[in-house]
Amino acid sequence: MADQADFAEQATPYLDQLYAAAVRMTRNPADAEDLVQETFVRAYRGFGSFQDGTNLRAWLYRILTNTFINSYRAAQRRPEQSELDDVEELYLYRRIGGLEAASLGRSAEDEMMDLFTDTQVKDAVDALPEQFRLAVLLADVDGFSYKEIAEILDVPIGTVMSRLHRGRKALQKSLYRFALDQGIVRTDPSRSTQGGARDAPGG
Repeated sequence: MADQADFAEQATPYLDQLYAAAVRMTRNPADAEDLVQETFVRAYRGFGSFQDGTNLRAWLYRILTNTFINSYRAAQRRPEQSELDDVEELYLYRRIGGLEAASLGRSAEDEMMDLFTDTQVKDAVDALPEQFRLAVLLADVDGFSYKEIAEILDVPIGTVMSRLHRGRKALQKSLYRFALDQGIVRTDPSRSTQGGARDAPGG
């Protein structure tokens, strides 16, 4: 068991990471500060149950995520978008595809991601359904493993993998539609013609 007297020394180094994660969750710096403060209060109170030698970062993220889900999301708080100058490494949103891209090589979707700005990708991530958004943020921005995310969200690893797969696919579709609307990419006329020719007979 951990000693509460050691809490500040062990937990404080993760403060900046937790705040950045809280901003991504709440989309509002002021709410993020409140979320982190509440997280630290709960973590301090429960520090006696933390097992020394285990993953303190994942344990703190679990409290942060649960506090967000139970308090902020339950209250359906949707604060206005604000300038998130304090959030570093937005380029990591471009890592969507993660292990799939590493094992399969760069796909057409991966190549397409390079066409967008960080802000456009971030907006697409923010538009994902909450359960998919949290999984994508924890994996592709915060760098947690499937096992760690399963522990943070308290769901089976299979559920984590499913949410990541569906979240990444939804993100790709959203960006592809945006790319079509903006003329960044164009549909292949030959494919449309062939599709129409196949569909025309019969009816």
